[in-house]
Amino acid sequence: MLRSLVGSEMCIRDRYMDLLKYLVKNTHGVRRLGSAAIDLAYVACGRYDFFYEYDLKIWDVAAGMLIVREAGGKFSDFSGNMTGLDGNESLASNSLIYNEVLEVVQSFMKQNK
Repeated sequence: MLRSLVGSEMCIRDRYMDLLKYLVKNTHGVRRLGSAAIDLAYVACGRYDFFYEYDLKIWDVAAGMLIVREAGGKFSDFSGNMTGLDGNESLASNSLIYNEVLEVVQSFMKQNK
C-alpha cells in the first residue's frame, strides 16, 4: 500500500481526516478530482490503486462499481460487504491490495460508529 496512489472526495469528519492524514504520510499521494465516477474509472484502469468515500448516493457510484468489478477489482462498503451497496460507504481497489486497504480503512472509519 505504501506505493499506492489514492483517490478520495472530501467529507469532513474526524475519522475521515485521520485516515486522510495517514494516507498522505504513507502512500504516494492522495488525489481529489471531485467526481466519484472518474475516481472509480481511474481505479479500474490502474491510475489509482484505491478509492474510498462515504455519504455518496448510488447514482454516484453504480457505474464505477461495475467498471471496477469488470476490470478485476473489488468494490465494497467499509465492512467488506460486496452486496446491497447504496453508496453510503464506498471502497474500491485492485484485487492485489484490497484486503490491506480494507483493513486500514476499517481501522479508521469503523471506530465508534
